[in-house]
Amino acid sequence: MSPLFQAYAFLCAAILCELSGTSFLQASQQFTRPLQTGLMAISYLTSFYLMSHALKIVPVSIAYAIWSGLGIVLITIIGFVVFKQKLDLPALAGVGLIVAGVIVVTGFSNSVQH
Repeated sequence: MSPLFQAYAFLCAAILCELSGTSFLQASQQFTRPLQTGLMAISYLTSFYLMSHALKIVPVSIAYAIWSGLGIVLITIIGFVVFKQKLDLPALAGVGLIVAGVIVVTGFSNSVQH
């Protein structure tokens, strides 16, 4: 397995852990539920650990753009499906712009290692 592939695998795993952490944050009800609060902390710590491995190869600006962009899109979907949160047209347009930004950065920037 190539180092670049491994770095992006770490980044994807970090994003999934961050999504879990954010979901547990919502479920913790402002830290009043100990199990969900503990799972949130573990998820976030794991996420940062995995991200640190991705940063060995992927530039921090690119990794963070992918992390935050995909994180926002995916947590928006989780919020809608799992937590029944409503999305209006401006919210959807904003998320669409974030997706476009991630595509531009990862697809066209010379900063990304391919």
